[in-house]
Amino acid sequence: MSPSAFAQRCLFLSLRACFRALPLPAITRDRLRQRFLDRYAHVVPAGPRGRVGDPAHAERRPRRHAGGRAIGYVERRAESLPAPQPATLVAFYLPQFHPIAQNDAWWGEGFTEWTNVARALPQFEGHAQPRLPGALGFYDLRLPEVMRKQMRLAREYGIGAFCSYFYWFGGERLLEQPLQQWLDDPSLDLPMCLCWANENWSRRWDGRAEDILIGQRHSAEDDLAFIAHVARYLRDPRYLRVEGKPLLLVYRPGLMPEPKATAARWRAWCRDAGIGEIQLAYVQSFDRVDPREIGFDAAVEFPPNNTTLAPITAQERLLNPAFAGDVFDWRELARAAEAQADPPYPRYPGVNPGWDNEPRRSGKGRVFKHASPRGYRDWLRRAIARAQRRQPAMVFINAWNEWAEGAVLEPDTRLGYAWLQATRDALLPAEPGRPHTARPCAIVHAWYLDVLDDIATALRASGVDWRIVVTTTSERADAVRQRMASLALDAELEIFENRGRDILPFLHVANRLLDEGTDVILKLHTKRSTHRSDGDQWRRELLERLLAPARATCILDAFRERPTLGIVYPEGHRQAVPDFWGANRANTYSLATRIGIDLEAAGQAAFVAGSMFWIRAEALRPLLDAHLAVDEFETEMGQIDGTQAHAVERLFMVVAGAAGFESTSGAAVCGLAEPPAAPYPYAKRGR
Repeated sequence: MSPSAFAQRCLFLSLRACFRALPLPAITRDRLRQRFLDRYAHVVPAGPRGRVGDPAHAERRPRRHAGGRAIGYVERRAESLPAPQPATLVAFYLPQFHPIAQNDAWWGEGFTEWTNVARALPQFEGHAQPRLPGALGFYDLRLPEVMRKQMRLAREYGIGAFCSYFYWFGGERLLEQPLQQWLDDPSLDLPMCLCWANENWSRRWDGRAEDILIGQRHSAEDDLAFIAHVARYLRDPRYLRVEGKPLLLVYRPGLMPEPKATAARWRAWCRDAGIGEIQLAYVQSFDRVDPREIGFDAAVEFPPNNTTLAPITAQERLLNPAFAGDVFDWRELARAAEAQADPPYPRYPGVNPGWDNEPRRSGKGRVFKHASPRGYRDWLRRAIARAQRRQPAMVFINAWNEWAEGAVLEPDTRLGYAWLQATRDALLPAEPGRPHTARPCAIVHAWYLDVLDDIATALRASGVDWRIVVTTTSERADAVRQRMASLALDAELEIFENRGRDILPFLHVANRLLDEGTDVILKLHTKRSTHRSDGDQWRRELLERLLAPARATCILDAFRERPTLGIVYPEGHRQAVPDFWGANRANTYSLATRIGIDLEAAGQAAFVAGSMFWIRAEALRPLLDAHLAVDEFETEMGQIDGTQAHAVERLFMVVAGAAGFESTSGAAVCGLAEPPAAPYPYAKRGR
């Protein structure tokens, strides 16, 4: 950090500490903060920069398109929802997916939000940009059928209403056509409510008082003109109501000269016009005041706004050396939001499925890494429980379709319907646990068919009631199917592209098993290691130390009795990663960063040589929630080192540790002696 940058940072931190120490009312604090940022945003110091040109950690296949499928892709499913639902889910909705004259003038003819989305580029390794739409495509909201499809999807997956941004600037309205279509077409039957985006429309996409394209003109007269115009929506029977009152949101009440007076004018006008009482809520995007102090009824949480997290930018390996944005850990965002105490005033919980506004701020985006459908599901489930402590129970989701800000529930090309499925799962009455009575699952990757005979025999002899999933490639599917039939092997067969050796198929299946509630998994493959003369001996030793009859039941009992047990490996086959880097150092470090693990801080990293072990499904979650793209795994060409699969193999135990689980040997679990220390006979050391 340069001396000038250091001085700027010290000045800012000092000013912030003094400001926070002042005994100011919340409304005054919010107004002063907003005015300061409008006028002196340049005083805010830049965050840490990412790493550039690290020769020890070369790029790991980062410069590829981001439109391919990833681990965790979910197809559309027809499943029932609980009735009644435990809470009403309201998703913020952006209407800027059709051209308007103003955007044509400001940004070029034909501009829509898709223009920003399609131009985005990845700024660091693992940065999944551009994020591209899936089943709904690059839609145009001038077509009522698009909104009809959106609403059908929303209902199907448990969304109870859309909260659409409404753009009003002293009587001039932008992007209202989709809302007008909803008003005119009763078949568009999903409830909606309005959120007045009452900030300036700026070229920076942040509402600040610079580069303004169209500004707000707040006044008493404008208050009345606004409420008279939106009354047509408030009167509609489909409009979202809270205890019979139409719900109207304001994005930034702190920008209003007198929000309390505005609220009083709106309420009086609605009573006089026959609408009756309304419920007013404000979005905690910048303000944190008690809503009752400004004449409002409730607040709405709006993550990631109004949060202060430590950036993790310095950990990232930049693809764009000039990247000046900030990277944060989305998981910390969720933890911080959930750690908040309930305020003394009415506030609706809010959750966020991700955030990345790089498409709007090229090279300067604010990116939240490590967002995952499972993490979002858990956050939403707990937000629903919080909402139920106050009635009516309602949770806001930011957002349904903020494609240029990376907050999206709609299907995309990487994960399909995963975010919507997570939304539906969060509404289920009981949180999925790890059912200890469930059958353990053996995942067997079959390539060498004769070896499948040995594995089938070992599984039968183990004394365990297995669920068995066999994976193979399309070119071997028929042969594997016939072999399974000849062995009378009762197993599910899943077919994958010949890519990522046994590792990628295992991750695909384990991801599904984790969602299904499977607790314990045994990873096996028809290992032959044709490049070695002792490959068969290696395989037999692994199977014996994992599946011998007395051992298998002993290991399974240990998983049931020890909740922190994550991996059981065959003794003698746990090796130190640094002793066997080979050609894998760079890609292993890169992958660890992608997952969110500091490999240097992880201590003596170890891996299971031979890649056969027992594992608790939950111990895989940090890896599975990274949603690695399928095409990051090389097509199989007999590689013996240096692939993405080899990097994953070296991180299984590290990942389990990061998830809070321990690893131990089968001998230790069963009270048997460990073999004496000796050089590992089945692989050559190499750094």
